[in-house]
Amino acid sequence: MKQTIRTLCELYGPSGHEERVVEKIEEMVKPRVDEFHRDVMGNLITRIGSGGRKLMFAAHTDEIGVVVHYIDAKGFARISRVGGVNPLWLYGRRVQFADGTIGVIGREQRGTKPKDTDWNNLFLDVGVTCKKDAEKLIKIGDFGVFVRSPVTQGKVIISKALDDRIGCAVLIEALKKLKKKVKNEVYFVFTVQEEVGVRGARTSAWSVTPDVGYAVDITTWGDTPLVEPMNTELGKGVAIKAMDQGTIVSPKIRKLMIDTAESNDIPYQIEVLRGGATDAFAIQFTKTGVPCGVVSIPTRYVHQPSEMAHLDDFAGAVKLVTALANADHSAI
Repeated sequence: MKQTIRTLCELYGPSGHEERVVEKIEEMVKPRVDEFHRDVMGNLITRIGSGGRKLMFAAHTDEIGVVVHYIDAKGFARISRVGGVNPLWLYGRRVQFADGTIGVIGREQRGTKPKDTDWNNLFLDVGVTCKKDAEKLIKIGDFGVFVRSPVTQGKVIISKALDDRIGCAVLIEALKKLKKKVKNEVYFVFTVQEEVGVRGARTSAWSVTPDVGYAVDITTWGDTPLVEPMNTELGKGVAIKAMDQGTIVSPKIRKLMIDTAESNDIPYQIEVLRGGATDAFAIQFTKTGVPCGVVSIPTRYVHQPSEMAHLDDFAGAVKLVTALANADHSAI
């Protein structure tokens, strides 16, 4: 399981440029599904089974990053965010582009303090002295991601892009366990452009038209010094969402998820996320509406170049998704 996460996290795949991630996932899941295809948005839609209720599990393939929007005469580039990126975390960070080019994020230092850092006083340095040489390496509209190789230390994994490659890994590992044997018609969908507005989930859900939808994603944490209070800790179990800013999980689905976790001896935590949303936000609005739940992996330092998650929580998420794929959803 660790290798699946590592493989996915190492790949380049900012929002709108997820092709390498989707191709690798397709290679991994192709022998384990009954049907698969990519839609015009780039979502990978896979299916196993054909009976019971139609379930959709969605995990997004894209990661946060930056995009070049200006290059000055000395070759320094100005950048904008792709997804929810806080500029305070970026000074001195490395950025990698699709062709392997590396840049370092610098900060205008005269007249500003580090705490006042915003996008207007950040720049990207690719180590050149003029615009002509910079344009040999980067161009306006190029997308970059943060450079952080995955590290496993004890029972935690530290990497860029755990949001949401770890969710994609959950679906891949669940497919391995299910071996195409399910009591429902189950779609595992690897979506695109979640970080910029749950766009891939919106179109893929209309294609699948599920009876019930589940997002599989990370959530934030409440177990480091002076962090805002939250009922999620690393290593304490997979999180079952009650609410975030995009979805209120129906009592029936939450009860089904809790009952499924308890009957399978899966440790779990109840999650209320006060900021942010998941692919469930888009899935729920499909046609006349789709009841949705969310399987969450507690993760520290979300939307930063180094995120941290616990492998026991990941394993619990795999077990819960596997069990839900076979659960009786007739009462939903």
